[in-house]
Amino acid sequence: MLTRRQLLTRTLKGSSLFALGSVVPQFVYNTACAAENGKDTVLVVLEMTGGNDGLNMVIPYADDLYHKARTTLRLTKEQVIKVDDHIGLNPAMRSFDQLLQKGALAVVQGVGYPNPDRSHFESMDKWQSAEVGRKLSGTGWLARSASDLQNDRGGIPVMQVGAEKLPLALQGAHGVLTINNQQPFKLNMGPGTPDRHKARKQLMLDLAKEEGEKDSLFQFVQRRQLQTYANLGLLQDVLRNFTPDGRFAPTPLGQKFEMVARLIEKGFGTRVFYMALDGFDTHSGQAQPHAQLLQQIADAVTLFFNNLQATGHDKRVLVMTFSEFGRRVQENGSGGTDHGAGSCLLVAGPGVRGGAVGKHPSLSDLDAGDLKHHTDFRQVYATLLDRWLGCDSFAILGGRYEHVSLIKARA
Repeated sequence: MLTRRQLLTRTLKGSSLFALGSVVPQFVYNTACAAENGKDTVLVVLEMTGGNDGLNMVIPYADDLYHKARTTLRLTKEQVIKVDDHIGLNPAMRSFDQLLQKGALAVVQGVGYPNPDRSHFESMDKWQSAEVGRKLSGTGWLARSASDLQNDRGGIPVMQVGAEKLPLALQGAHGVLTINNQQPFKLNMGPGTPDRHKARKQLMLDLAKEEGEKDSLFQFVQRRQLQTYANLGLLQDVLRNFTPDGRFAPTPLGQKFEMVARLIEKGFGTRVFYMALDGFDTHSGQAQPHAQLLQQIADAVTLFFNNLQATGHDKRVLVMTFSEFGRRVQENGSGGTDHGAGSCLLVAGPGVRGGAVGKHPSLSDLDAGDLKHHTDFRQVYATLLDRWLGCDSFAILGGRYEHVSLIKARA
């Protein structure tokens, strides 16, 4: 049997599933201050894989230079869903008009990072690690937030929804969960060899059996293990009985959002959900497939919030989209667009300040044919971490980043 000394030693060495930080007192403090399941804020992150053409998602319809650069892909003033007198959304995102009218959709413009990289892999790594201009640590920004998001009722703070490989954004934290409705869920036991994973699982079992002093650190961790088992059982029930019921978008992306909505409604306690939609590398024949992808997103997100509103959970949830880079301003000769740099992202939910956030980048002052960014994506991350999730963005991002005017003051 484990002694308290052995527990503490093994916890500090990172053997425990819940050894999410190197300092136990801070870990205990974070969990003690966590909100109750069903009341805390939630962030859903949607990766638009392949380099989304932000210029044809958020259209500067009032700028003649846009129409000159996009002779076949351009969208007119009459076609777009107007955000203001200068920009509008792609007409395929018609369902987003509901959120715009409610002031629940923020369009963050001119987003990027210094010295942009046009490689899918290099740029995606920067967005997912939030590390730019230095050697990557191999950990993701959301994984590094897990210790701040953990609560004292067990549960899984960060969850991937989908069958894709675990993204870098979620790598580096113990207890990240990957689920989908086609395969049994799996518990990611963190980095290391299969033997190390087996040892971590055995530690959970040992902790569940041990007895400790009342209100001791040992009993605290023990309680967490048992609560986690209970939450995993709840998750199994949700997935086992998961059948799309027609209230959500009838697409694979819509089903992912439906799974997330059910877990939120059940009070599962996960604070961050991550999912991806591929297909945005539109080098040729872009117009129709790009529009179809954008419609999937708009329909899925809008119906997601409509259903959350019906159950009273909408005000505590935000959805953020991102892509590794934008596309070049000038369309190519194949009716598509090539890898670019600066772009835009969307943040949806009743908790945002709706409308345009920041100015659209200039179409006359380009960087080798690409839009220049004026907002570092880490500013958006810092805003969401500090003001929405209640994390310490300085510790997670490794620096101070000025917030963007994105989040409403919470009552």
